Amino acid sequence: MAITMGDPAGIGPEIIAKAFRDAPDATAGCFVVGDVATLRRAVTFISGPGRPVVPVALVESPDEALQMPPRCIPVLQMGTGHGPLVPCGLVSGVAGAMAADCVTWAARAALQGRIAALVTAPLHKEALAAAGVAFPGHTELLQAEAAAHLGKAVCDVPVRMMLANDELRTVLVSIHMSLREAIDAVTFENVLQTLRITHASVGAALHRAPRIGVAGLNPHAGENGLFGREEIDIIGPAIAAARSQGLDVHGPLAPDTVFMRARSTPKCPGEFDVVVAMYHDQGLIPVKYLGVDKGVNVTLGLPLVRTSPDHGTAFDIAGTGRADPSSLLEAIHIARQLAA
Repeated sequence: MAITMGDPAGIGPEIIAKAFRDAPDATAGCFVVGDVATLRRAVTFISGPGRPVVPVALVESPDEALQMPPRCIPVLQMGTGHGPLVPCGLVSGVAGAMAADCVTWAARAALQGRIAALVTAPLHKEALAAAGVAFPGHTELLQAEAAAHLGKAVCDVPVRMMLANDELRTVLVSIHMSLREAIDAVTFENVLQTLRITHASVGAALHRAPRIGVAGLNPHAGENGLFGREEIDIIGPAIAAARSQGLDVHGPLAPDTVFMRARSTPKCPGEFDVVVAMYHDQGLIPVKYLGVDKGVNVTLGLPLVRTSPDHGTAFDIAGTGRADPSSLLEAIHIARQLAA
């Protein structure tokens, strides 16, 4: 399984180094797609008296990762590896290009069946733009690579973002756009397509049909048209169409309570396996409130397994050794489940 380095100026290399140091069983069989010198620098950030030694080994192929001893970080070098180290905490086109190259290599390897899954450390969107990368983030880059591999147009490989932790899963109808545009994106076709992708992807992970709760767009799911007609004219008909195709879908439900109803704890199993939310913040705030350290971003709809920690590059603490690897370890755990 490949772990991409992320932006070398951010905390990605550090959390990777900590994951290999602190959780050798979880990282067994994993290798890093990145830069050997950057990973070795990251190891110095987390080193200290009484802490285990974390060697970094250059590998020529993914298979070599299976032979590595515990806590050793296998790195598949991208580029020559002879350039100067990128300064921590600074946006640069060099860092953006390095990060994008790692994701591109790993995506192609996954599409070719050379690796079981990829886990992506955080990118920085401004650094990608500075590098002239045509895509604003992981999702769009992976979608384009998948489309090219399949010989399809990008629009014919629809993807969705799911954020998940131990208690709650949410899938978004729209992702990174203004709220005004997100409301316009609540169409019959987009909602139905999201329900289909959710059913297929979450069902594959659960090995059964998932129970899907659908959040309304408006307060109280519109109160039968008092606060808007999107639930009556768009979301409700999409749910009815999904049900006619055999999907276990419920709603539209009041968005201020559906996430509580779906939350699953040891004492109280949730009513739903996953909630489909109408826009970015509606779906992500509840999951992140439960704990960013356990949140995992999963891209649904791709012909490969991709997960990511639910946080950014954290330039403000990069290089300090303070970054928490918990979300990365959760991403590795979920990637293993999805790839099984």
